Amino acid sequence: MDLFKSYLKSRVKVIAICMLIAGMFSASYLLFKMPVIVVVYPLILCLLIGGVAFTIGFMAYRSRHRMLLREEMPVSTDRTEEDYQQIILKLREEQKQSETSAAEKYNNMIDYYTVWAHQIKTPISAMRLRLQSEDTAQARNLTGDLNRIEEYVKMVLTFLRLDSDSTDYLIRTYDLDQIIRAAVRRFSGEFILKKLTLEYKPVNYTVLSDEKWLTFVIEQIISNAVKYTQKGSVRIYMDEPGMLCIADTGIGISSEDLPRIFENGFTGFNGREDKRASGIGLYLCKRITENLGHGITAESRLGKGTTITLDLRIAELGVE
Repeated sequence: MDLFKSYLKSRVKVIAICMLIAGMFSASYLLFKMPVIVVVYPLILCLLIGGVAFTIGFMAYRSRHRMLLREEMPVSTDRTEEDYQQIILKLREEQKQSETSAAEKYNNMIDYYTVWAHQIKTPISAMRLRLQSEDTAQARNLTGDLNRIEEYVKMVLTFLRLDSDSTDYLIRTYDLDQIIRAAVRRFSGEFILKKLTLEYKPVNYTVLSDEKWLTFVIEQIISNAVKYTQKGSVRIYMDEPGMLCIADTGIGISSEDLPRIFENGFTGFNGREDKRASGIGLYLCKRITENLGHGITAESRLGKGTTITLDLRIAELGVE
């Protein structure tokens, strides 16, 4: 119906001129007092011919509309339309060149940071080996700092790969406890250093997800929990089947900051207090969980701690 209205609107001038001509001929016949049949017959004949022409024109209009929806270029009917098509073709070519150039720059950036990440891991590993031979407070502090450096390197690569067409998702069923244990093991030194209690019992749950990317999400949540908890505990538990909760007794999040914590670059009051905060950790968690078909929510009270919940029950993804 909208298409017919659009066609009618585009032909309104032609229709008006035809009606004016028909009116002028009718008035001429009536002024000379000719028989009615002499007026009506040619008028009906003109209406029939006009109706057929109108129908044929509408069918051609609809056909051209459907071709444009399929992004196909219809045959031009006049010089002006041909000029417009030339402009469109030129813009298409420029867009392709721009996309190719942008993709090339993006891939070069990914390659550079990938090489950089692998190169920086070498001195980090060397420092870690040297620190393993020492069991002092300073060595534990330095080990914690190295863990943070590795975390930031991983965040950079994750941020760059989020929108990549070649993101290496491998969707399978995994034992969630194995993923949790691997994530917790990375922060064992910080738990000991800050004398935090870890409350965790096996959840005995199988999740459909990507192991590497889900591990990154859980590590980020645990990292924030340890980072913003000075005393008390971090608790990992299953609230109900598929709802993984990671709760801490840390400084919490203010009510005005809570709705925005998953925004890119948002640090809130806690981030302004801690100058090292980047504001992309939870943003990455949100993006990754959306890509994996999971959900993530947060509950917090200032000074009472924070609980991050991962909804792992539904993953609208195929198993590879």
